[in-house]
Amino acid sequence: MYNRNDYVSDKDWEQFLEFSKDLPTPNIVVSLKTIKKNFIKLRSSFPYAKIFYAIKANPGEPVLQMLAENGSNFDIASRYELDLIKKFVDDPNRLSYGNTIKKASDIKYFYENGVRMFATDSKDDLKNIAENAPGSRVYVRILVEGSDSADWPLSKKFGCHPDMAYDLLVLARELGLNPWGISFHVGSQQRDIGSWNDAIAKAKYLFSSLEEEEGIRLQMIDMGGGFPASYIDPTNPLDVYAKEITRFLTEDFGDDLPEIILEPGRSLVGDSGILTSEVILSSRKNNTALTRWIYLDAGKFNGLIETLDECIKYPLITTKDGDKEGDVIIAGPTCDSMDVMYENARYRLPITLKQGDRIYWLSTGAYTSTYASVAFNGFPPIKTYYM
Repeated sequence: MYNRNDYVSDKDWEQFLEFSKDLPTPNIVVSLKTIKKNFIKLRSSFPYAKIFYAIKANPGEPVLQMLAENGSNFDIASRYELDLIKKFVDDPNRLSYGNTIKKASDIKYFYENGVRMFATDSKDDLKNIAENAPGSRVYVRILVEGSDSADWPLSKKFGCHPDMAYDLLVLARELGLNPWGISFHVGSQQRDIGSWNDAIAKAKYLFSSLEEEEGIRLQMIDMGGGFPASYIDPTNPLDVYAKEITRFLTEDFGDDLPEIILEPGRSLVGDSGILTSEVILSSRKNNTALTRWIYLDAGKFNGLIETLDECIKYPLITTKDGDKEGDVIIAGPTCDSMDVMYENARYRLPITLKQGDRIYWLSTGAYTSTYASVAFNGFPPIKTYYM
C-alpha cells in the first residue's frame, strides 16, 4: 500500500525480517540505531538547546540506557519513571519533573532524590512544590494557540493563560521558589511550524513584562516536543523546523537567547519501531459489500491506541503487497466495538489477504509498547524487542 523505502531502507528491512521472523505476533521491534541517529540529528539541528527526552514516548530500558550514554537529559512524568531512569542517570540535574499534575507526596519523592526542576500550571500545585521541594526552580506551562492543528492535540488538559502564568511566577518568588521559565507544547505531531512562533511570542511577553514590572528575570524556555515522525501525512524535514524555530527565537530574543529546552519523544523514537500483526479474519458484512473487515491480533488496546479517532495514520505494508487492492476497515481482536483502528481513512489492502498473513505497521516506536491495557479480554501487553 505504501512505498516501504520511504520509511525503511532495504538493508534495515532485511535485518528486521531476519531478526523478527520467528517472533510470535503481535510484537514491536525497535531499532536503537535509528533512535541514536535521530538524537544526533536533533542535537546538531538545535546546537544551542538541551534535550530532555520524554520518557513516556518509549520507556524501554535499552532506549533509556542508549540515550543516557549519549548525553540526553530526561523529562519525567511520574515517580515510576524516576525510579526507572535512576538506573542510568546519577546526576539529578539531568532530570525534570515535567508533569503539571502530581501528588504532593510525589513532589517530595522527587526532591528527596535530588530533582530541583518542576513544571506547574496551577496555584495549588505551586504551593505543593513550595512545601515539598523548597527553593526549587519552577517553570510554568502556558496554553498556546494552534495546538489543535496537531495530529495528537495537547491543548486543553495542560497549561494556563499567560496572565495566570505571570501571577504564578510572582507567587513562586513569594513562596521561596526560583521562578525559572516558561514551557509550552504545540501538540504532538505538529505540522504547522507557525505554532512555535505564536508560543515563543507569548513567552517573550512574559519574559519582558516580568522583568520590567516585577524584577523577575526568567532564564529558560521549555519548547516541549511536537516534532514529527514519519507517518502517512507529509511533514517538513527536521532542518526546516530547526531553521524556522531558530528564526522565531532570534527575532524575539536577539542574540541573548535564554536557556532552551526541547522535550522530544515521538520524533526520536517513532520511526524506530515496526509493529508486526497477523490477520485473524477477513470478512464482509453482507454478500455484496464492497468493503472488507480485516481483523488483526493487534488493536487499540495492545499497541495501537493512537489510532483513536484515526488521529495517527500509520503506513502499512503486507506480505501480499503487489496484489490487487480493495477498501478495508481494520479492527483489533477484542470484544469491544471501539477496537476499530481505521474505518473512515480509506485504507486499501490486498484482496488476497487471508488468515495468518502479516501486516507490518511502520513508524510504531512511540506510544505503542506501554500505551496499552494490562490484560483486557486476557490479551497480554504487546511485547517489545530491541535490535
